[in-house]
Amino acid sequence: MAEKAFASTADTAAKTVSFTEIGPGLYAYTAEGDPNSGIIVGDDGCMVIDAQATPMMAEDVIARVRSVTDKPIKYVVLSHYHAVRVLGASAYNAQGIIASNATYDLIMERGEQDKASEIGRFPRLFRGENSIPEGLTWPTLTFERGMSVFLGKREVKLFHLGAGHTAGDIVAWVPDAEVMFTGDLVEYHSACYCGDAYLREWPLTLDSILDFRPQAIAPGRGAALQGNQQVREAAAMTRDFVTSLYGAAELSVARGRSLKETFAATREVMDPKFGSFAIYEHCLPFNVSRAFDEASGIDHPVIWTAERDREMWAALQG
Repeated sequence: MAEKAFASTADTAAKTVSFTEIGPGLYAYTAEGDPNSGIIVGDDGCMVIDAQATPMMAEDVIARVRSVTDKPIKYVVLSHYHAVRVLGASAYNAQGIIASNATYDLIMERGEQDKASEIGRFPRLFRGENSIPEGLTWPTLTFERGMSVFLGKREVKLFHLGAGHTAGDIVAWVPDAEVMFTGDLVEYHSACYCGDAYLREWPLTLDSILDFRPQAIAPGRGAALQGNQQVREAAAMTRDFVTSLYGAAELSVARGRSLKETFAATREVMDPKFGSFAIYEHCLPFNVSRAFDEASGIDHPVIWTAERDREMWAALQG
């Protein structure tokens, strides 16, 4: 069997972007399994959820916003710290960049390593890399558990419901439309990236999302989800992915298997169900590495560096 190209370095095909209205003045910017953004249009301004990876790529989101409103983009919300979500923030000239306290702490702890790691893994997602300003993207406003932002009379509630995809994930809830922007806590027909995840806690956070009974969701990856049935299906699919991954790793660790043996055992469980999902092959080695660590008692995800990425990939996919 030929050696697999590292991560997504061989993925060079452009994706088709969709811009879908999922509620009054609420839009999902989706791209066939590439990272999504969300747009909330209020009375006196807009909010963008997740900025894209570079200012050049953010310009396409801004162009879609301009196709539906000329109101200023006042806020950019970062659902979590990953570079592919945040490094385009400067393009919006927003008055506030909002994230959870936990996300701020993660940028502090591992932002530089994550930036180098992600750009190395998936060059296509960092088109116009030279448009990224020097340094990291920093939130200007953070919160512990929840806060409200008012776009005129329209209220947007931001919540840190618990860990999952990372320690700091937040969701944006628009009560007047019963619509939620979940970031990577929910994916649809796309693999969950779990390299920085809290796999035991993630299903509990999904429960908290479903408690809101959203009528539509803009997920982190995959198509916009409209109607309660599709919302529940996506949450169930995400839960199945996360629990299948952790269950396979937990069993392997209990049996004293090595990481390489755990990778093979996890494939037997995951490939038949999820092998066709977007970015599945890219994510799997990172996912198994984190699941193996968590099942071995390493609660706080180990920092990924460009060097660690390559070493792990060679050990598991080589």
